[in-house]
Amino acid sequence: MTAAVVFENVRKQYGRVIAVNRVDLALPAGCVVGLIGHNGAGKSTCLQMLSGLVRPTEGRVLVDGVDVVAEPLAARERLGVVSEEPALYEYLSAREFLEFVAEVRGVDALDEALELCALGADADRLIREYSQGMRRRTAIAAALIGRPPVLVLDEALNGLDPIAAARVKEALRDARSRGQTVVLSTHVVETVQSLADRVVMLGQGNVIADTTTDGMQPGELERLFLSRLEMHHNDTTPSG
Repeated sequence: MTAAVVFENVRKQYGRVIAVNRVDLALPAGCVVGLIGHNGAGKSTCLQMLSGLVRPTEGRVLVDGVDVVAEPLAARERLGVVSEEPALYEYLSAREFLEFVAEVRGVDALDEALELCALGADADRLIREYSQGMRRRTAIAAALIGRPPVLVLDEALNGLDPIAAARVKEALRDARSRGQTVVLSTHVVETVQSLADRVVMLGQGNVIADTTTDGMQPGELERLFLSRLEMHHNDTTPSG
């Protein structure tokens, strides 16, 4: 079976800075994968390469078997992406924006998207008038339209109130049950432990742990991350 997301020996370098260092991953369909790490660990760079926004310096990134660099349009058709700062059309309402996305994807999913947004009458106000949380809910609903094989969410739960966050988490669990793969980056370890099947931990651009959350006790994931990060730091710090 073709993995939904593949990183093959992926490296990304900016000048002298190595943002991502030789990452190898194969993520199956129908799972939620949490990507965690310290600031500057390479999380957003990995997701930007997966989304086709940044080219790897070396290696390949595949989405549903499609090379993101070699076939960018085909790859984007298989992706639903929510960036840390979602770019929306300011002078459209949420309804108009979601109608546009549904038309581009060739699906009839407006009612489902509006239900996820839960904006009520605000769905007909201009997006430029929305709060951060309302914008994020609109962006997440847009990413889910058409049920793309892979969903990429970079800090996408930031700014959501508890009710909206619970609604989005349920939508992501539904996506997983339909066979979609969700790659979620967040600083909130508790969110990852409650939602993800698998966790990939990054430290200084390297994968320092790749594990499942099955059977983990409360707080265990955070302790594991801190211990692995310390081990990696000690291994890469010159002695003497």
